[in-house]
This record gives sequence, C-alpha cells and structure tokens, in this order.
Amino acid sequence: MPYGDEKKGAAMTESTRPSFRDNVNLMFTRAAALMDLSPGFEEKIRVCNATYIVRFGVPLRGEIRTFTGYRSVHSEHIEPVKGGIRFASNVHQEEVEALSALMSYKCALAGVPFGGSKGGLRIDPTLYNEDELEQITRRFARELAKRDLIHPAQNVGAPDMGTSAREMAWIADQYARMNPTEINAHACVTGKPLNGGGIAGRVEATGRGVQYALREFFRHESDVARAGLSGGLDGKRIILQGLGKVGYHAGKFLSQEDGARVVALIERDGALSHAEGLDIDAVQEWMQQHGGLSGFPGAEFHPDGAGMLEEDCDILIPAAVEGVIHKGNAARIRAPLIIEAANGPVTAAADEILRGKGVVIIPDMYANAGGVTVSYFEWVKNLSRIRFGRMERLHEANRHQLLVDELLRLAEKSGLDWSFSPDFIRSYLNGADELALVRSGLDDTMRGAYQAMRELWHGREDVPDLRTAGYMRAIGRIASSYRMRGGHL
Repeated sequence: MPYGDEKKGAAMTESTRPSFRDNVNLMFTRAAALMDLSPGFEEKIRVCNATYIVRFGVPLRGEIRTFTGYRSVHSEHIEPVKGGIRFASNVHQEEVEALSALMSYKCALAGVPFGGSKGGLRIDPTLYNEDELEQITRRFARELAKRDLIHPAQNVGAPDMGTSAREMAWIADQYARMNPTEINAHACVTGKPLNGGGIAGRVEATGRGVQYALREFFRHESDVARAGLSGGLDGKRIILQGLGKVGYHAGKFLSQEDGARVVALIERDGALSHAEGLDIDAVQEWMQQHGGLSGFPGAEFHPDGAGMLEEDCDILIPAAVEGVIHKGNAARIRAPLIIEAANGPVTAAADEILRGKGVVIIPDMYANAGGVTVSYFEWVKNLSRIRFGRMERLHEANRHQLLVDELLRLAEKSGLDWSFSPDFIRSYLNGADELALVRSGLDDTMRGAYQAMRELWHGREDVPDLRTAGYMRAIGRIASSYRMRGGHL
C-alpha cells in the first residue's frame, strides 16, 4: 500500500459512520461531561501522546518488500505503557490510536498499573510461511526496540489479532539479542509461551475474563432485572460472534462450566444455530479442518452471519472486531444483554439506540480486561523471575494435611462415624498452583472492577449505564495519577 494511505482504512468508513477512534472519543466525552475536569485537563487525558509509524524492508522471495507498522502511546500517567500488537491487512493509524486509548481506560478501571499503548503491522499473515513471518516480526521488533517502543520498563507488548505466543517469543528473543545485559529483557512482551517466560492461563485469559464478568453481573439481581432477565447463567441462550481465542474460550467456559447454551455462532462464512446449544470444541475442530462453519453436522447453517446478530437470545457476545453493531442494525438487535468481548463492537450511535431500548451493555473496557490483567501477572513474574506458587504451594498443602489429620483423629476419638469424601481430600490438599492463582487473581480483579462501575451506575441518577460509569472511573483514576505527579502532564 502506498505510503500516503496510513488512514485509508478509517477513511473508507467516514462517509457512512464515525471512525473507531471517533466512537471512543464520543464515549469518552459523554462520560467526561459528568465530571469536574477543566477543558484542558480533559483534552490532555483524551488525546494520544504519540503515534509512531515505522517502515522497513525485508528481503523475501528475491525482492525487498516494504512493510508499515504502528505503535501508539495514549497515556503515560503510569509507566510502562501496555498494549497488544496486531497483524492485519487493514491496520491503520486511527484504529491503533483508538485501541491504545481503550487500553488506558481498561487498565485504569481494572486497577492494572499500566498506561495505554497499542501496535500494529499492516500485513496479511496468511500470505507468508513461518520463516518469512519470523523475519518480518523480528525486523518489526528491531524497529520498535530501537525507539524504546518495546521495553520492559517503558512499553510492553502482547498478542492481539493475528499474533500469538509464537510472535511474542520472536519479539522477546530479538529484544534480548539487542540488549544482552538487560536482566529483565523477556518482560518486554507478555503472552509468551510457558517455556519462554509465559504464565499459565494467559491464552484463555480474555475469554475467562468474559466468563467472570458475566458471573459477577448475574450475582446482582437488580442488575439482571434491568436487562429483563432473571436467575443465573444456567440455561441462558447465547449468540456468540467470533470463534477466535476470546470467543472460543468464553463460549467453552460458559457452556461447560455455567450451563449456558451457545445457540448460535457467527463466523466469516456464515453462522450455525442449534436450539439445544452447540459443542464449542467440536465446532472449533471442524473449523480447523475445513476452514469455515459450512457443513458442520447436527446444526443449521446460515449464509447470512451478520443477520444472526439480530436473532432472539438472552446474551449477545460480539467477540471479533469493532463496529459490528452500528446505527444501521442496532434497532433490530433483540438481545436484552450484550457483553463486549471484542474492542469497540458497538458504535457510539448504536450504543444510544440500544440504551433507549433498555438493553444493558457490559462494556469492552471492562469485559475484555482479562487479557491485560493476566499479562500484568506475567510481567510481574518475569521481573521477579519466580513462578507463582513455587514458595507457598507445598507449605499450604502441608498445613491443610495437618488440619484434615487432626479432624479425623478427633472424629475417631469421639466415636463419630464420618469421613471426608475423596474429591474433597484431593481438592483441599492440593496447594494452589500457578494456574489456580492466576484465575483467582483474575476473578478478584473482575469483581472489583464491576463493583466500581456499579457503584456509580446505581449511585448517581445522571449516570445512564455501565459504559459511562466505567469511563468515569477510568478517567478519574488517570486524572488522579497525573495530579500526583504534580501537574506534569
């Protein structure tokens, strides 16, 4: 793509609706209007501090191919800044800036001590083999690292759309090669493989966070009633859009652990529906083998996947890309509860329409914070260079064994005919390993963040929804961080 087309992806939508960055700014402004911020302070928090565009050439297949990459830094109220790196053919500057802003607000709301950043490389990863992708990724990492746009104490990357633990391992290794005396080099990115400094539970983290977010929502009867629902998650009908890392894990956990039914699944080539619920593992295996949903046995296939967003259900989970629910289809959405597993799936105009219909939206800045939360745990693990649970797991198990032995001794001495079930003994005596600790920390984070939003939502009549409450909490915490720095913005 020619050098002058950095904003082409955004410009393509401007004639029909605001860009992704415009939508984020509109939602920010709506919340900031309810706060006591000076216009200058509000503007400072809203705008991106910097966006860097890097262009580099890589010799491939007998010629030099030039690639364009981005790294946006939204807010440095706390450092390092944090944000994923996506590989996609439609990456552009406005998208990266919008995502970096969302990351600032997401971290602030979740209480994760990072500022917001985001990166992207304009590339279709499917057009290159693994060796070529490694060359491209390493060169991109080199360009970023030279400018401290990848750095364990300044700017920490992570996987995003089109990237995975594999790409993070390449980036971490490239950074370590460039900085051989940096003891914390592998903390420059998170989402790495377990054997490369990663952490248990990172791959599932965003999807698991969506599950924990819904569990917390359904703990509050009055909130559930606002959505016109009742009871818990068991039996709730879910329409899920997107079976990537986030959608797959969210759908799997909600159906297998909470009794919800994924009655419809939307992907690029269409949608599947089944009234009794789809087997998420079976669908994913089919997609891996056949490249799409078409032909999956035992379910009805619908070529018009987008239309499935408008079908009747209890919970709608958009878990793919931004802007799928917009002014053109919002009035036809029938779900009473939407949880934004993707970034920005509901536009600002659609948000107003849905709110007017009484639809409750659990916003992206909260709902998909699981990824950055567990990334924070991984970053801390890398800096401390010790896995979670290593020092306390056996000690905890031994203490539990002492208690069980003493209770059994007292029961025998008292002539009581009772004992613990084998399942209880097995579960209780196992000390918490890294995965259990990560899940516990994530659950605690999601509960605390929801309650922070809910307090404003219920406590002020002028706060219309969870999204506004979430932005207000995030903006307030960012403002407090700036003020603690003595006004140096």
